[in-house]
Amino acid sequence: MAKAVMFDFSGTLFHCEDAESWLRAVLRQAGIQATEAAVRACASRLVATGGQPGSRVDFTVPPQLASAWARRDLNSDAHRAAYTSLIRESDLPWPGLADALYERHAAPEAWWPYPDTVGALELLADRAVPVVVVSNIGWDLRPVFRHHHLDHLVHGYALSFEEGTAKPDPRIFRQACELLGHAPTDVLMVGDDRVADAGATVLGCGFRAVDHLEPSERPHALLDVVENVTGK
Repeated sequence: MAKAVMFDFSGTLFHCEDAESWLRAVLRQAGIQATEAAVRACASRLVATGGQPGSRVDFTVPPQLASAWARRDLNSDAHRAAYTSLIRESDLPWPGLADALYERHAAPEAWWPYPDTVGALELLADRAVPVVVVSNIGWDLRPVFRHHHLDHLVHGYALSFEEGTAKPDPRIFRQACELLGHAPTDVLMVGDDRVADAGATVLGCGFRAVDHLEPSERPHALLDVVENVTGK
């Protein structure tokens, strides 16, 4: 049984708002009126270009952005540069929204826990199993947990832009295990990326995958995992 658990953030514990809601929020903030047809069409283009961080979509990184993309999770500036450039690739009819869209994606209200996130974290807390969040990300996600009143259920955070290394590099998992105060062989990693998150196994950690799905399609995957691997 695992004595401590590491969780991925996006697609595992939390999901981002859909692209239409993302775009609408920024248009409202900018005082721009747009038809529903325009919003839907532009949101689809944003998805297709990969401009919304946290969304799960296959897309081709333009050659001129390859360098920024490769470094996106290692520091905040590279993350912003990569994603604002991808947003501009979508050629929106409203100029100057790239930075506002980027900032919206990092807003706590743009993220929502999966249906069983609270239950899974509370179950682990009840069993005295500490939790660390391990994420490849370019911004501080702690306010998201505070906004949803979940920060008290998380022992610590190992974030790539702070650590200067990203999953699947074992160094970020080693740092998380140190935060947990447990040997890697006693720690379980839970995530939706079967390559990046499974990098924890190099250290001897266990790994369980959950799928990056719409919330309605994944009502209890996290509870299933933690009940099975931390049972008393």
